[in-house]
Amino acid sequence: MIAPTLDAYLEGFSRKGGSRENQIAETIRRLADAAVELRAATTHGILGEAFAASRGSQNVDGDIQRELDFVADDLFLSAAARAGADYYASEEREHPVVLDNSSGVAVAIDPLDGSSGIEANISIGTIFSLLPAAGDARQTFLQSGNRQLGSGFFIYGPQLALALTLGEGVRIFVHSQRTGTFVQAYRAVAIVPETREFAINASNYRHWEPAVRLYVDDCFKGADGPCAKDYNMRWIASLVADTYRILIRGGAFLYPSDARRGYRNGRLRLLYEANPIAMLVEAAGGAASNGMRRILDIPPTDLHQRTPLIFGSAREVETIVRYHADPTAIGTRDPLFGNRGLLRA
Repeated sequence: MIAPTLDAYLEGFSRKGGSRENQIAETIRRLADAAVELRAATTHGILGEAFAASRGSQNVDGDIQRELDFVADDLFLSAAARAGADYYASEEREHPVVLDNSSGVAVAIDPLDGSSGIEANISIGTIFSLLPAAGDARQTFLQSGNRQLGSGFFIYGPQLALALTLGEGVRIFVHSQRTGTFVQAYRAVAIVPETREFAINASNYRHWEPAVRLYVDDCFKGADGPCAKDYNMRWIASLVADTYRILIRGGAFLYPSDARRGYRNGRLRLLYEANPIAMLVEAAGGAASNGMRRILDIPPTDLHQRTPLIFGSAREVETIVRYHADPTAIGTRDPLFGNRGLLRA
């Protein structure tokens, strides 16, 4: 049996709806074309001019911008314009771009997630969110994530893949060089509710809030601790790579706020990182929270607003949220209460 292509899936999605569905489908097609073009640039690795160069500038979030960041942003801006999107908001731009269209669809995007890991040959990607146009550009992009029309990410790894949700489950398409098309690899991705894996940058332990420290401490105690199971820790330092792993085999991801300057409100951007990832994860049966609140219910107040992000297998995320919601359960970790934790009296 021949697997369906992305084009075939989008054609079927268009037929079930009206003009907005047609516009969503066309936007995905154009973004996919841009991703293929960007993939061609990334395969040159450090040999390519865009990889080696840096303009010595920072984006609005303080991240160093490489030439490839600008290349990616230009590619996806052009794709959004050709697709007929009304507005375009990017990590690389301080303000949204008004495209003077009237399709009713807007694109929010992180054009090149993980570019700081380029020299280490780590998988990088593009994260995007589709929103309904609502008044002007500012009004459009300050809608909560639960208003998204669709979301996804391209990952430039061993394969070029697209994880996509248009509100009805999650599908993963892998680009075939032989046919020049994206081919469906997974039809209905489902994140397992239970897990023994978590991902966090443990080098920041001393900066974390007590709830995060306690959760990780209890994970490290394994089967003898309150969680009553042995864990493996994973950390790729690439949001798309960590997300892809969780979609395929489950797990929990934590990028919490911490005491460092610039990290008190978290580090990831709500609009074009946390919201699209949260929509994907929930569509696959998982959960996403900032530790106290569902990510998709947080009303944005700024285009580049930051947030803590915890997502993955639903029951594990629920456990982590309980560590945040009930600080009285943390208690003093002295020898008398050495085995006391949120899950054990």
